[in-house]
Amino acid sequence: MLIFTHFHLANPCHRCEFFRTQLIMANGITTGLSRREGQIMEIVYRRGEATAQEVMAELEDSPSYSTVRSLMVILENKGFLQHTKKGARYNYLPTRPRTEAAQSAISKVVQTFFDGSAEKVMAALLDSSELKLTQDDLKAMEKMIRQARKDGH
Repeated sequence: MLIFTHFHLANPCHRCEFFRTQLIMANGITTGLSRREGQIMEIVYRRGEATAQEVMAELEDSPSYSTVRSLMVILENKGFLQHTKKGARYNYLPTRPRTEAAQSAISKVVQTFFDGSAEKVMAALLDSSELKLTQDDLKAMEKMIRQARKDGH
């Protein structure tokens, strides 16, 4: 799990953005969210909180306002969102910090696609032609591995 600690940064690098994309693609398997629900969660996490109107404005091929609002209510019922009322508007915010949700999703991806093996995950990251790892990326990974060894992992 060590190699994913960098993923938790607020502004992830290109290799973490690639992995985040893979998590979103695997979202239905790992979290039980539909593609649209995953897109909504991504928007709400990025903004910190959002109204249905704000989410609708950011969605590609956006469905109607009532559909977005219904999906946000579904996400609230599933325990992913909560709302506060400001005047006539509902502001939705995540129920857990993004880092906690990311760690949970990563754990499920590792279990589902890599048989729980950090070695297989590392091999997949290193073998991926889409990542285009730089020497700086490899040095950062080596540093994380050295730190994990120091920490007794």
